[in-house]
Amino acid sequence: MSEGEVKDQVRQFYNQVGWQQVEGGVYQNARYEDLRPVAREYIHRCHLRVNRHLKAEGRFLLDAGSGPVQYVEYLTYSHGYQRRVCLDLSIVALQEARKRLGAHGVYVVADVSRLPFRADAFDGVVSLHTLHHLPLQDQPRAYDEIQRVLAADGSAVIVNGWTESRLMRRCQPWVRLMERLGTWVAKRRGKVTAEASPAARAAAKPADPTGTFVRKLDADWLRQEVGSRMPLEIRVWRSVSVRWLRALMHTALGGKYCLRLLFWMEERWPKYFGENGQYPLVIVRKA
Repeated sequence: MSEGEVKDQVRQFYNQVGWQQVEGGVYQNARYEDLRPVAREYIHRCHLRVNRHLKAEGRFLLDAGSGPVQYVEYLTYSHGYQRRVCLDLSIVALQEARKRLGAHGVYVVADVSRLPFRADAFDGVVSLHTLHHLPLQDQPRAYDEIQRVLAADGSAVIVNGWTESRLMRRCQPWVRLMERLGTWVAKRRGKVTAEASPAARAAAKPADPTGTFVRKLDADWLRQEVGSRMPLEIRVWRSVSVRWLRALMHTALGGKYCLRLLFWMEERWPKYFGENGQYPLVIVRKA
């Protein structure tokens, strides 16, 4: 599949499915997040980590792959900026973002790997869960573009997921056990069929990405392919996957307090959890 075909598929998905609202004003794409009360505090605190590494104020903040700016915490990233430039392939995403940002936003349909802006135009850049839509060999170009448009004293924060997390791989036996237990309990209560269970859905997924996404994106790859081109730092945004959260964290089992402990550990060892957990926070600056 060509690069253009990949991007057309991404655009069509988010226009037609991902950024369509379902009940309660939640986007269809929110199924990829854990919105349960037990995880709410932990998710909230992880979202706010981005602010620590952005310049506090400036003229323009670029949100590269903005989506609809769907979470309240995302709005805080541009509080100190005159304008937030939302860039996305999806016109539906930008229409939704306009509802939240109004005149504070500028809305641009464009490709994150070919930014239509002059060099040094932005005092800060955020890019959240966007670069994984590019074939792996094209992702360094997106980093190049983000650094190119970044002002000399600014910083960029890029949140993405590793193809495979060492920590999540080690947790797989526990996750599968708890999924089976949860399915058994739900079946006893008549709430789920075996075919619809989390364990069954997970088993139906391929173990590895296919097509242009076969190569593994991990900390070693990022340092080799991108770190050799620009200064970057890998820290933690969130160390655990949604599947891990849903399987292991439950109110009745003290999940909220377990997540407070996990957050403390991530704060104590941000580099370790960033490189080995599920979602790194990558900080890019000018050379």
